[in-house]
Amino acid sequence: MIFNTMKLYYIVFLLITISACSQEMSFEEYNPKSTLVVAENIVEKAKYPFIDIHSHQFKMATQDLSQLIASMDDLNMAVMVNLSGGSGEGLKNMLDNVKQNYPNRFVVFANVNFDGVGSPDWSDNAVKQLEQDVKNGAKGLKIYKSLGLRNNDINGNRIAIDDSRLDPIWAKCGELGIPVLIHAADPKSFWDPMDSNNERWLELKTRPRRKRSADNPAPWEQIIGEQHNMIRKHPETKFINAHMGWYANDLQKLAELLEQMPNMYVGIGAIIAELGRQPRAAHKFFITYQDRILFGKDSYQPKEFPTYFRVLETADEYFPYYKKYHAFWAMYGLDLPDEVLRKVYYKNALKLLPGLDQSLFAK
Repeated sequence: MIFNTMKLYYIVFLLITISACSQEMSFEEYNPKSTLVVAENIVEKAKYPFIDIHSHQFKMATQDLSQLIASMDDLNMAVMVNLSGGSGEGLKNMLDNVKQNYPNRFVVFANVNFDGVGSPDWSDNAVKQLEQDVKNGAKGLKIYKSLGLRNNDINGNRIAIDDSRLDPIWAKCGELGIPVLIHAADPKSFWDPMDSNNERWLELKTRPRRKRSADNPAPWEQIIGEQHNMIRKHPETKFINAHMGWYANDLQKLAELLEQMPNMYVGIGAIIAELGRQPRAAHKFFITYQDRILFGKDSYQPKEFPTYFRVLETADEYFPYYKKYHAFWAMYGLDLPDEVLRKVYYKNALKLLPGLDQSLFAK
């Protein structure tokens, strides 16, 4: 009898152990559905026509734009700014496709090729190419994060963002009246130790190529500081700091920078989750700097836009971001006033991109 009882206990113990083991899961897998019952206001279409100041369409020279237009209309996107225009003949081909089909719905920015920095005629040639690109129809200049991270001069040295050899380009943009949209570095957490204190741990684990050592290729603070130095050196040029300059998680610091640099604007691409987790502070920031903030998404994924609309337009509580590895927290709506929404959606961009079709925003 004692033997049978012990055997029974052992079997129960095994069943409990197996059951417990079956419940083990990794942090990547744990993604519970909230049981909180609150009002939901899904916004599939923006309240006002908007300009997406931060998009990438690498095949615009040959793609059928009618399909893209139909998708944009579903979102109420009036104008898409394609930042991946390149330069020279490739850029001209993109602009020709736009002009022949939908001249009032697309804006294309030029890019600079930093190969050859340090050679005698590089700056002059880069400026001449930019002038020609603008003459062909480019309405701005986009600078990729490779400047400050990967671009080297002819001697193999990293090109700092505030390198004096690049000054003629920024000055020319001011002279031509075109904005510079610049992406510098990446989130600071990519440079921080990958440990239990790193808020981007999941992103770095699932995308390990994004991790950098503390000084690879330079400290984060140095690269960001170079960007700010460049903006300060060229007060006559308008700069759009992509991703809110990676200070969306520190709006007090970002406010200080905006006060210091009146020629700097910020785009909200890829950082909406940062804003959505601090609705009161972000609401106040948008009210204060309503003339300096532009709507931008970064990647054109139509199914992701409604999250942006919901954060900006509603007072919804505790709803998820669409990429857990970017944000494992819930978000809240900012419930912005209509006039602030209009400025963020299109009015501020219209100030920086003159010559757009005003009738698109008459709704």
